[in-house]
Amino acid sequence: MIVTDDRVAPLYLAPLERQLADAGYATTSVVVPGGESSKSLAMFEKLLTAALEAGLDRKSAIVALGGGVVGDLAGFAAAAYMRGIKFVQMPTTILAHDSSVGGKVAVNHPLAKNVIGAFHQPELVLYDLDTLKTLPPREVRAGLAEVIKEGLIWDAEFVSWCEEHIRELLSLDRDALGYALYKGCGIKAEVVSRDERENDLRAILNLGHTIGHALEAVAGYGELLHGEAIAIGMVGAARLGVRLGAPQEVYEVTKRLLVAAGLPTAIPSHYDTDAIMKAMMHDKKFTEGTMLFVVPTAVGKVELNPNVSAAMVREIVDELKREADRL
Repeated sequence: MIVTDDRVAPLYLAPLERQLADAGYATTSVVVPGGESSKSLAMFEKLLTAALEAGLDRKSAIVALGGGVVGDLAGFAAAAYMRGIKFVQMPTTILAHDSSVGGKVAVNHPLAKNVIGAFHQPELVLYDLDTLKTLPPREVRAGLAEVIKEGLIWDAEFVSWCEEHIRELLSLDRDALGYALYKGCGIKAEVVSRDERENDLRAILNLGHTIGHALEAVAGYGELLHGEAIAIGMVGAARLGVRLGAPQEVYEVTKRLLVAAGLPTAIPSHYDTDAIMKAMMHDKKFTEGTMLFVVPTAVGKVELNPNVSAAMVREIVDELKREADRL
C-alpha cells in the first residue's frame, strides 16, 4: 500500500505504481491531504481501514512516498497494523532525510505533537534525487538546516565540506546533494544504532530544537518553516555553548554556515519573549526551572546539559531578538 499526499501524488504516484506492478506487486494507494493536519488519529484509522479493505496481510508492506508528515503517518500505520508490518520510506523532501531514518513514527493529539507513536524501523530509505527538483527554493534551504545539524553534532569535517559546497547544495547539484544526504542519513543512523529509543545519546539529534520548536509554536506553525526555526535554535545553542565554555569558533562557524545557506539566524523582534519561554516550558525536556539542552562544545561535538537555567535561555532569546533589530 502506497501512502502519499495530494501534493506529491500528481507528480510521482503513477510512475511508482507502474514500476511496482511491472515488478509483480499488487498495489493499492491512499492519498491524504498535505500538511501537519494529516498526522491525526482520524487519518491513521483511514489508513488501517484501507489496508483491511485491500487485504494486506503480515507479508505486505506500506510505502511512504512524500515528506515527513507522510513518513510519520504511514510508518505508524505500518507499526500498528497486525502488530507491525514492513514499510519503506521514499522521501521527496530534503528535510525528510532526517525524519525518514531512525524509526520514530507518530501522529499528533490535539493537546500534543507526536505523543502517540512507536519505534518502527523502515526496511530501507530510498531517495530519488530527481524528486527534489520540484521543491521551492525556500524548502531547499530549510531542508539543508537538518543536513547541517548532522555535521554540527557529529562530524567537523562534514561541516567544512558543507561550507565549501553550499552553492552546489542550494542549486541541487546532483553529486553534492547525493553525498550530503547520504552522509547526513549515515550520521543519524550511527546515532540511532547506539540509542534506538532515545534513552540518552539520541537526544543530541535535537540540537536547535528546544528553541526552534518554541518559535514554531509562537509563530503558529506557519510563519517559520521547521528548518528555519531550527536554524535560529542552533545559533542560540551555539551562543549558549560559548557562554558555557566552548570556543568562540563554535558560534562563528554555525552562524556563518547558516547565513551562507540563506537561513535565518535571529528571532523576529515582534515575537514575544514571554510567549517563547512559555512554549519552552511545555517542552518535555524542561523540568523545574532547568532544561536538558543540547549544547555544542566544539564544531562537530555536542553534550547534553541537564542544568541550563531558564534565566540563561531567556537571555539568549533576548540576544537573538536584538540581533534581528540590527539586521
